[in-house]
Formats: sequence, C-alpha cells, structure tokens
Amino acid sequence: MTAILTVLKPLALLNTLLLRIGRNAAWMAMGLMVVIIMLQVIFRYVFNNALAWPDEASRFLMLWMTGLIAPSAYRWGGFVAIDMLKDLLPPRLGSLLGLLLLFVSLVVLVYGFRLGLNHVSSGWLFNSSSLKLPLDFLGLGLVRVKLAWMYMSLPVGLLLMSFVNVELCLKAIAHIIDPEADLPEDHDRVLVAVE
Repeated sequence: MTAILTVLKPLALLNTLLLRIGRNAAWMAMGLMVVIIMLQVIFRYVFNNALAWPDEASRFLMLWMTGLIAPSAYRWGGFVAIDMLKDLLPPRLGSLLGLLLLFVSLVVLVYGFRLGLNHVSSGWLFNSSSLKLPLDFLGLGLVRVKLAWMYMSLPVGLLLMSFVNVELCLKAIAHIIDPEADLPEDHDRVLVAVE
C-alpha cells in the first residue's frame, strides 16, 4: 500500500496541475472561439463580406478545447457510464470490475495516443487552407499554419487522459486493498451531476 501511495500522491499533484492549466486554456479557447464566430457573423451579415479564416480557426480552437477539458471530465466522472452491473455486485467484486474496465480504457487510450501521433506526423506535410500567421515584422511574410498543430490536440488530450487513468487505477487498487485508505483528492473538482 505504501508503494501505491508513493506513486499516487505525486501523480495526483501532477494531474491536478496539468489539468488546471488545461482547463484554463480550454476556457480561453472557448471564449476566443465565440469572439471569432461573432466576428464572422458580423462580417457576413452586416458587411456582406465573409472572412476566409474564422471557420478553420474556430475548428482549431474547438479541437484544442476538447483535448484539454476531456481529461478533467474523465477524472471527475463526467463521462457517460452504465453502473448497473457494478452496483448489483458485492462491493469488492464491483471494485474489481471497475478496475478491469479502467485497464481496458488504458489500453484504448494508449492505442489512440499512438494513432494520434501518426496523424500528427502526417499533418506536417499539409498547410491549413486559410490560417496564416502575419510575420511580416520578422521578415518572414505570411506563414501558413501546419495542420499538425490542429491534429496535436488528439494525442495531447489522450496522453493527459492516460495520466488520469493511471491515477484512477492506482486509487481503485488502493481502495480494493484498504477501503478506508486516505487517498489524495482533487480539490479543483466540481460537482458533475447528471439528472
């Protein structure tokens, strides 16, 4: 049990820090996305002159917002789950089933991370059709944004979710060993309720 807690406590602190940064970046991405969409609406319907870049910029921000907020939702139990079978089983057996499902999830997350890295590597070959950085002041002119920067949201999100999954696995093992164990908590956790 001591070995589990020795690994679990620093991992929980690391996850808390990384997910806090991710949530703040996700909220900023959402706010910026709303501003960009409103700008497009104004240019399209008020000035009758739609801009070329807002749709792709919004998609870019939405992908990153999702990749950065999903690990917090996973840690807080905000994903859809069917707990009927687990709840019908005796507590220890239900905990073992939950641990098994966490291990299966970890396999899926790691495989998805590998696929995401492959997708990112192909993204370096292609430029965004409309996103360009105006770097004239550095003498570089207009630099087209590589699609890999957009695709990178997938492996980053899956990597963070894998860290969370390992934390949840360690907590589940510790809970099976000692249901009264004092496990680290996420003080940033918000109440996720589904009605």
